[in-house]
Amino acid sequence: MRKILVLLALSAIMVAVVIAPTAGASKQANKDIVGTAVAAGQFKTLASLLTSAGLVKTLQGKGPFTVFAPTDAAFAKVPKATLAKLGKNKALLKSVLLYHVVKGNVPASKVVTLDGKSVKTVNGAAVKISVRGGKVYLNGSTLVTKTDIKASNGTIHVINKVLLPPAN
Repeated sequence: MRKILVLLALSAIMVAVVIAPTAGASKQANKDIVGTAVAAGQFKTLASLLTSAGLVKTLQGKGPFTVFAPTDAAFAKVPKATLAKLGKNKALLKSVLLYHVVKGNVPASKVVTLDGKSVKTVNGAAVKISVRGGKVYLNGSTLVTKTDIKASNGTIHVINKVLLPPAN
């Protein structure tokens, strides 16, 4: 449960960063991905889960990373049984969280050129990108709601659902 709360906290932070006015963008870029997400205030669950999974230092590292960050509202849609399972299995939690991370800096301008293609995540599995009606979707149904939140070590794109990697 504590892990889930940490992940929710990080999620809340990431969303707040996305919603922050453009004038504050330069201040946010001085913070790493985790700090930017925490400052946003809408990534509390994500932050909590990153802490539980031992991934905070990784995402504070040099990077660059691109994070598809689920908001607290996105985590609220995940069945409680799934969250409980993740809370009890650190390796599984880490795998799910790393499925939201891509190595390198991938701005929205590049993401939209990847329509119909897949990108490899740090987890090792791929996420399929599609563009429909000018909107970007991951794995067919997860919508990218905000883009290009700058951090000192990468970029955050906000998503409306938690991505679950394919079963091995």
